[in-house]
Formats: sequence, structure tokens, C-alpha cells
Amino acid sequence: MKNRLYIISTILAGALTFSSCTDWLDVSPKTNIPAEELFETENGYMSSLAGIYISMTDENIYGKNLTFGLMEQLAQMYDKLPDGTNDRTNVYLYTQSTSGGYNTKSLLETVWQSQYNLIANTNNLLKWLDTKGEFVLDENTFNMIRGEALALRAYLHFDLLRGWGPMNYAGNPAAKATRCIPYRTVADKSKMPRLAAEEIVGKIINDLLQAKEHLSYEASLNLSEYEGQGRRYRMNYHAVNALLARVYNYAGMKSEATAHAQMVIDHCGLSLESGNDNDPILSKETIFGVNMFELKDNLSDYFAIGDKMTTKYYINISTLNSIFESIGNESEDMRAKGTAFFRNNELQNAISLKYIENDNEIIPLIRLPEMYYIACEAAEDRDEAAKYINQVRNKRGISKAKDVSCDTDELRTAALNKEYRKEFYGEGQYFWFLKTHGVTGVLAHCSDVTLTEENFIFPLPDAELEYGWTEENTENGGKDDERADNGVEEITPRG
Repeated sequence: MKNRLYIISTILAGALTFSSCTDWLDVSPKTNIPAEELFETENGYMSSLAGIYISMTDENIYGKNLTFGLMEQLAQMYDKLPDGTNDRTNVYLYTQSTSGGYNTKSLLETVWQSQYNLIANTNNLLKWLDTKGEFVLDENTFNMIRGEALALRAYLHFDLLRGWGPMNYAGNPAAKATRCIPYRTVADKSKMPRLAAEEIVGKIINDLLQAKEHLSYEASLNLSEYEGQGRRYRMNYHAVNALLARVYNYAGMKSEATAHAQMVIDHCGLSLESGNDNDPILSKETIFGVNMFELKDNLSDYFAIGDKMTTKYYINISTLNSIFESIGNESEDMRAKGTAFFRNNELQNAISLKYIENDNEIIPLIRLPEMYYIACEAAEDRDEAAKYINQVRNKRGISKAKDVSCDTDELRTAALNKEYRKEFYGEGQYFWFLKTHGVTGVLAHCSDVTLTEENFIFPLPDAELEYGWTEENTENGGKDDERADNGVEEITPRG
């Protein structure tokens, strides 16, 4: 893959590039600026925060694996199978190393490592903010950086929880007590215990509520005006509310989920789009996302239009029609039209345009329609629930005559299931929906795969099992081996 990170030397200074395990939180080999000097200026803090966002575009996490890559393969959203396998179910080989094919075990270990590396860097930034930030930054800048860092820490932990945590958290009484991941709040290499899922959820919510308080000065921010005055796509006030809605919904805290989803709908300044010409990713609806420099070139290995698309993330046209409930080559749903997919009728396959026609170079991580779906799911009144989901469907071009009903919980979940797989195709959210709601069985769009609970629970990486914190070695905090640390090691981004 081409070099994807456009890194000015100061962007990853101090907090984000490190020379060894002994000085991993101190010195940048690119600039040789000690952290004490870096955080003497506002630019140092801003550069470190920018570096975290840039690193989130790495293919190990949101630049592939946790968006259009591994997560969509787990949900069987592509008919293109990797070289070395003819069996779709091989993607669920979580504990077996493979030399070809999906290589899921290795990818999951990389996700774990990369997420905790970024968490370490948010903690390092927070440490320096609390040490000297108030002496360097004005009040709003301090609140902005601290709010974003806390929210990013919560976001990164939440996706770890969604992967390594229990299935159907809100609907399974035993799930809350399941020990799953550590929640790291310190910038060191100490080994941390895996906590119960309920405790992780509490810590995520606590970080987000603190972040919301720090960012409350921008509660009236309109994200549609002048690109949100430079706050568009960042972890701004509305993005924090949107993430709170997502977490509360995951936890089954319906009234809180409804309240925060409605706050975003009413106050973020964005609205549902009724067309996707020249913007199939619907960037105008993106509340939070990451910018990838030269996105089209960097993702051309996975998405590119040509006479042959056998090496790209393609789907058969029959699969496209199944996912979007279409007939033939066109649909009234704009998400399945030629503005969203390039169809090769000769090969009878199609490829998403979301990462081909993407002038803003944005990888969306939270979009506005999710707030309508959360409001639908959390609404006590079933007519109100139907109103939310049908608002999105109608905006996408589906006639009111085809409005769906939410008269029972089963109908509501079934309707949301279909909408998540349509709306977030290529964005990595559908697999999480299935896991959160405990949906198992044969996939409607892929009869070759029958999902079981085992497919939704990611195992701990080998290094974490062997060297990490355990109940048996609480006295010394874990084995004295630097391969532990809950996956936290020095970051070495590609420049």
C-alpha cells in the first residue's frame, strides 16, 4: 500500500513517535524535541492532537480494518474473497494463524495493538495538559484539546469493547459482568487488569460527559456553516453527543440514548440528504470522521473502477440487490443507484463509489442517520419509532407507500437490521449492529454463512494472554516483560 500519512515532522512529535521502549513518551526521533519543550507552546499541543487524528487513518484501524476492510468482511458485505481461500467462513478463524486468506488472527492483534497505542498517546496528551496546559493555553483552547482527547480515548475504548466485549450487552444479564478489556487512563507501560464490561461502559460515559462539559462552549456550533468553523469532522460538541447516544444505546439506556440523539438531530446544523451525486459517502451528513491525505490513491488497491475488478472489494449484482432489496440494475433507493455503485454488467459485479468519489477525503465514523436509527430503537412510542426510521428511508428515495412498521420489537429490530446494512455499507457498522442485538443465523444476503455467538467474540491476543495482567500475579502487577502492557508499545507511523 502507498504511503498514506502525510506527516510534517512536528505533527507526531513528542507524543507520537518514539525511539525506544525506555523513552517512548519523551523524545521524537524526527525532531529530537523533548516533550518538556514541545508542550511549552500551543502549537505543541495542537500538533500532538492532530497527530492522533492522522494516526487514526492507519490501515490497521480506521483507514481499513475497522471501517471498509475487516469489519465488512466479517459481515460478508463483499463477494471478493482474498487470495488463498475459497471458504467465506475462514474469516472467523480468530485463533488460527494462516499464511494466506483473511489472516484474521493477525489483523485482530494489530487492531488491539494500534488502538492501545493511540490510547497511550491521548493519555500522554492529557498528562501534559494537566501538568502545564493551563499555563500555556487560553481557556477555550485548553477545553477544546482536553475535551477532544477525552472523547477520543472513549471512542477508541468503545470499539475495543465492541470487539472484545460480550454479545448483546443490553439483553443478556450475564454480559455486564464479563471481563473483557483494560481501560487505560495513565500514560505509562504498567499492566492493567481487564475490567467487567459494565465498568468499561461507565468509564466511557464518564470520559464523554467530561468531554461534553469541556466543549460546552461550542454547543451552538452549526456544522453546516463554513465547514463548522474548522470544527467539522473533529470530535466536536455534537460528535460527543452522538457518541454518547451510540454508547447509551449499546448499554440499553434508552432515555439517555434518545435525549442525546435528539440533541444532535436538533442542534448540529446538518440534515438528511436526498441525493448523493458526487458525494456517495454523504460527507454532508458526517458528524465525526477522519481525513486521509490522497484517499483515492491510497485506497486504489481496494476501490478503483476498471474493466476488471476482480482484485477490488466488489460484490455481485445479485448480492447488491439482496442487500438493498432491489430488482434489476436500478432502485428507487439512492444508496443502490449508479450514484452509489459502479456496476460492471459484463462481469455482473459492482463496487462502492464511497472511496472513489470522495473529494473531502473523509472516512466517516459517525453519520447523522445513525441518530435517527438510535431514536427509533430507543423510542417508547412505536409510531414515533417508525417515524424516525421512515424519515431516513423517505430521504433516500423510498416512497411513503413502503413505510415500515415498528408495531412490535421484532419488527423494529428487523427494520433497523435492513437499514444498517444499507446505510452503512462499506463503513464497518453493520457487524456491530448484529453483535449488539444478538442477531445470529443465516445472513439474508449471504446464505453460505450462518453466524453464531462465537463469531462475534474476539479472543485476546496471544501476547496479552501470555504477558498481560492476570488474577494470579496481582502482587507485582504482571510479569516483568515488556511485551505485556496491554498492547502498549511505541508507535512507529509510516511517513
